[in-house]
Order: sequence, then C-alpha cells, then structure tokens
Amino acid sequence: MFFYYQPRRGGALAGLFLLLLPVFLPTLFSLLGHASPYVFSEWNAPKPRHSRLLKSALQAESSNVEQSDLWTPLVNQGWKACDLSASTRSVAQETTVYIQVFLDGGLNQQRMGICDAVAVAKILNATLVIPHLEVNPVWRDSSSFMDIFDVDHFINVLKDDISMVKELPDDFSWSTREYYATAIRATRIKTAPVHASAKWYLENVLPVLESYGIAAISPFSHRLAFDNMPVDIQRLRCKVNFQALVFVPHVRALGDAIVSRLRYPQQSGAFGTENIQEVTDVKGIQEAGKFAVLHLRFDNCPDSFAFWSGIGSLLLNRAFMVDNAIRDMAAHSACDFGGGKAEKLALAKYRQVIWQGRVLNSQFTDGELRSQGRCPLTPEEIGLLLAALGFDNSTRLYLASHKVYGGAARISTLRELFPLMEDKKSIASSDERAQIKGKASLLAAVDYYVSMHSDIFISASPGNMHNALVGHRTYENLKTIRPNMALLGQLFLNKSIGWSEFKEAVVEGHKNRQGQIRLRRPEQSLYTYPAPDCMCSA
Repeated sequence: MFFYYQPRRGGALAGLFLLLLPVFLPTLFSLLGHASPYVFSEWNAPKPRHSRLLKSALQAESSNVEQSDLWTPLVNQGWKACDLSASTRSVAQETTVYIQVFLDGGLNQQRMGICDAVAVAKILNATLVIPHLEVNPVWRDSSSFMDIFDVDHFINVLKDDISMVKELPDDFSWSTREYYATAIRATRIKTAPVHASAKWYLENVLPVLESYGIAAISPFSHRLAFDNMPVDIQRLRCKVNFQALVFVPHVRALGDAIVSRLRYPQQSGAFGTENIQEVTDVKGIQEAGKFAVLHLRFDNCPDSFAFWSGIGSLLLNRAFMVDNAIRDMAAHSACDFGGGKAEKLALAKYRQVIWQGRVLNSQFTDGELRSQGRCPLTPEEIGLLLAALGFDNSTRLYLASHKVYGGAARISTLRELFPLMEDKKSIASSDERAQIKGKASLLAAVDYYVSMHSDIFISASPGNMHNALVGHRTYENLKTIRPNMALLGQLFLNKSIGWSEFKEAVVEGHKNRQGQIRLRRPEQSLYTYPAPDCMCSA
C-alpha cells in the first residue's frame, strides 16, 4: 500500500506511558513477569509432544537401499523447460508511456509481482519502471529491487520483450510513492481486482496511460489472472521468473560458499578465514556430498518489531512479538504448538489485536484442524517426517530460516535427530554475512539460492517460499518433498502408533509427493505449477 501508518497522538502517548511503567512500578512488572513468563520474557520451551516416536526415530537405522532411493535424482518425466527465448522473440517497441508498480509482501510475493508487472507492461505496450519494493511492515526491510536482483541482467534478458527503465525521465519525476501518499491522484490505479484479466487492464489502465502518459498501480500483489491469457504472455511470465530474476553477485557468492561447505565439509576449513570470493574448487579432492534444505516456517521477527494498535497499545514488544510466520502461520492457524497455557493465551491475544478475532480456524478444535492438515508442522514433527522417509544422523541438513521462534530449545529435537544441521550463522562467518545482516529479503534470497542448489528441498508447511521453490525446482526437475499435511496430522493425533506403523504410513503417503510433475489446474499459479505453461513435452 502507499500509505504509511500514522499513529494517533493519543496512541503514542499511551505507548510512552507503558514504556515508562516499568521504571515507576518495577515491583509490579517483576511480579507479572513471574506470573506470566510469556508476557515479559521469552517464550517457554515446549516439551516433545511425540516422545515415543522420537525415541524410536533416534534408535532407527536406514538401510543402504533406503538411502540410495532417497538421494536418487528424479528421472526424466517427459517434460522439459520450453525455449522461452524463441517463444517471446517479438521485439519490444519504443514507447513513451510508463507503468509503475508498488509491491508489498515478502521476497517471494514480490518476485511473483515482478513477473506479473512485466506481463502487464507487455499487454499495455508500456515501458516498465523497475518495480518499487515496499518496506515490509513486519521485517522493516527497505531493500530495493537493485539491492536484491541483478538489474542489468534483468533488463538485458528482457530487452527484446518489453521496454524498461531504471528511473522515470524528468518529465515524470513527480510520480513518486510520496506523491501518491498525500492525496487521491488520477494516475494511480488502486482498484485492480485480484486476478484481473488482460481485458481489464486494456479497459481501465490503458485510458489512463493515453491521457497522462503514466499509470501507477498499487496494490499489485496477485493482480493478474493465470487463466485465459495469451500463450506469449504466459511464456513471458515464465521467462521473467526462471531466467531474468537473478540475485545480486554478493548473494550468489555467499550462496555458493554455503553450498560448497555443505557438499565438501572436510575441505571447507574454518569459515572465518575463507574469502567467499575465492571459494576453492575441491572437486576431485573429495567426492561431492549430498545435502537437503529444510524450510522451517517457525521464524522469529527482528527484535525491533513492536506492534501498537489504538486503545490496545499494549506493549507487544517481546511479549507478543510474533514474526511474519507466526502472524501468518501460528496465530492465524489457531493450532496448539505445545507451549502450554501461556502460549495459547499469548497467541489468542495476538489474534484478537492483529486480526480482531477474524480467524476462520478458531471455530475448530486443534484436533479437527490437525486431522484436516491445517496445522503447520513443528520442528519436532518435521524431524520425525524426515526420519521416517530415511534421513538419518549422517544427513547434512541446511535450515532455511530466520531466528527460530522459541530459540534453540524449539529445535532441540530436530537437532538431536540431525546433528549435522547447519544454518547461515553456523556455516558462514559474521563478516561474510555482513551485507545481508538484518535484511530479511537478502537473508531469504540466500536461502532461496541454496535451496535451488540442494539435492532435496522440503518445507514444513505451504507458503510463498514453498510455492516459489516448488515451482522453480519443478521447472529444473529437482527432487522436492511436499509433506502430506492431512496424513501427518492424523498420524500425530494417534498417540498409540508405533514407529514401524508410522514409518510405513509416511513412506506410502509420500511416494508421489517428491517432485512428480503436476499439471496446473484452473486458477492455480504457474509460478507453483509451471507445466504446461512454462514446460513443453519432451
């Protein structure tokens, strides 16, 4: 959105008052801290919820056959990436009208918006201004397009498809985010419906372009339909997503260093002494090892995040400091994550403040939600899934995640199962991470890059990063495990199930969920299901 949140003066005074309360009433806050540790301290560490299965998983051993099957790459499935350069070879025409888009959301939502923006510019025969990425209200990341993506590569790959500029010419320099934030403007398009058709843009945006020479569209997330689009527009969206969007060099360099250390751990040496620009090629010295990436949607938000809301200007900093994932996943899922009464109370309060109680899942019990597959997997549960599929304590696992919600205690069972688990902090030095520190989009970009170079990718629950990587890895025919959420929910509800029965059910339930091609159905995203729009029969 264009508008910054402007807190009311009364809300600000209330917030200041609450901030000063601990100074004037330290005894009261000390008592409250002891009475409800979630409110004024870190979250309680949950105890294992599936101790019986966990004990068996720790004692189990995978056979050589299981290991071989697990790590075997996907066979040719009769589909290959289409020749997108040939599909979109129409030369971009000179144009003097400009399209701006303002994209909110996280990295992967913005990535899809960029692809759609190129397609809309093509539909309207307009010059696209490099998309503006909004500051994420949760992560407070102000990274621009050029901070994340290689803009010169982007423009060069698409030079024959659309006209593009990094900045508006002087005649239109007034068309800025701040300009649209101050008043209603004739050049702003704010009524684009979700999944709008090409016809809608021709009927509603083209007249604005013809009258003013420019149109700024916001909001723009999910504002272009996936169905009933010309083939060349669909192929262009594929080309943007899979060829034009490349991360900046320093992200790729750090990603390459991480991948090298995961594949050749004995040759990597102390990471603090290795310059990532000079990653040694150790092929031939040591056989490349296999590694898997786990995207764990149990992140904690930056410590600076605090939420303030009108009369409810409660001090939510650290007390109800729930991240993007918890906000979209834990709190909104209405599921129980094993943190006891304190966690339930905190998440319920958070739902009330953030969502004003409008959480559809609240009408169901935790058991009902789990049996329907509507509860995200906890680190413990995803660990048991991996163990049942054949991953063992020799597996090199990379954790694609920000600070984990609940800290080390939350993932203790996962680390117990997979002691070779690594993340950005454990495998790269603070100096190497300096350029991405505190920047959620760049942190996510590194994880995305490493995920695309892994042998296997698995996500604990669906989401934008899951969808983006499932689509990208499908396009490259890479093994990607999609958890059967409904099956797992039912299995974990069965407290009497033994390891053998659990393992057999998991293996059987995931035979066809490891990267097999699924053709896109109506209304589904081609960024998640690239066949047949982006892939051709082999």
